[in-house]
Amino acid sequence: MKNIYVNQIQERQIVDSTFLVREKTTAMAKNGKPYMTLKLMDRSGEVEGRIWDRVDQLSARFDKDTFIQVHGKASVYLGKMQLVIQDLNRIPEEAVDLADFLPVSQRSTAEMRQELDALLDSLTDPPVEALLRAFFDDPEFFALYSKAPAAKGMHHVYIGGLLEHSLAVSALACDLSSRYPQINRDLLIAGTLLHDVGKVAELSYQRSFDYTDEGKLLGHIVIGVQMIEDRVRTLPGFPKELATMIKHLLLSHHGQYEFGSPKRPKFLEAVVLNFIDDLDSKINGVLSHIEKEPNKEGNWTSYHRLYDRYFYKGSTSAEPVPPRLEADPRDSARRQTQLKERSPRGERQNYNKPLGATLAEQLKEKDFDLFSVVTDKGESS
Repeated sequence: MKNIYVNQIQERQIVDSTFLVREKTTAMAKNGKPYMTLKLMDRSGEVEGRIWDRVDQLSARFDKDTFIQVHGKASVYLGKMQLVIQDLNRIPEEAVDLADFLPVSQRSTAEMRQELDALLDSLTDPPVEALLRAFFDDPEFFALYSKAPAAKGMHHVYIGGLLEHSLAVSALACDLSSRYPQINRDLLIAGTLLHDVGKVAELSYQRSFDYTDEGKLLGHIVIGVQMIEDRVRTLPGFPKELATMIKHLLLSHHGQYEFGSPKRPKFLEAVVLNFIDDLDSKINGVLSHIEKEPNKEGNWTSYHRLYDRYFYKGSTSAEPVPPRLEADPRDSARRQTQLKERSPRGERQNYNKPLGATLAEQLKEKDFDLFSVVTDKGESS
């Protein structure tokens, strides 16, 4: 039985608990002795484990993606919690509750599916709706899409994270579309729901979160473009230009070449998608980092490697930062009502309109890179 979680570990604490081995690496110390580094995880987060003695003996007891009972002492090294492991034993999978080890979205799949259906019902462009329903009305595909995380380690790193992230970006798209009439709302929504679709095949999430062989060799952008092409082929008469523009949304949503984007955004909806995708991923990443340390003393979080900074939590004399609450179903209902009040379905969209100078000029003058992050190229926002 699991009796302590990663986010409960305190410095100098003797830890005796079960963890899932996400990574296992053996290296050689300067004195010529082997040592082992582990990444141990449960649903609350990850902690590094170090084995300095009996490395060969202990290594033979377990493999990556297995459960182990760990006995060790916690210490802080270079600002990060670490477990110095004295002993460990492998635990059979049937003896553990998987819900203790994989983080899960705070939003239920049923609630998110209801929001997705309302969004699909609000579409006014038949070809866009046909393509999205070709994906989301496929039970086998939706089972993967609703379970996948949105990334391996940067944001929405939990079961259901991909669906949660995509809906959040879609909500931002709806807000902006109501403010800027130059935006093709249906085209932008297609981009928000499909921009990370390739992650259902790029990431493995049956036990721990990692990349598949296909994910390492191709990446979710290439996989996603191919998935769109495969679905388009099943839709007779699908507009070729529309298919090309949707593929461009995927190819350009990282924004810049140095962030792993094969193309830079070259029409209005692509520009908007890049910003709102990045915005939602950063907000979730910062909130998740703060929430992983509810018991950490002081006004600042620990160092965040990917964001390359500490984050200010507020004065200890002030009210503490509240955790994220379960989504209020009334909020979802209000969003659905707003979506259904859109214009009548069936209007044909213009796929060959210019960038839209009003929003483009404003975007050109503003810096929406809120935290100036150099994104880990192995992952995506």
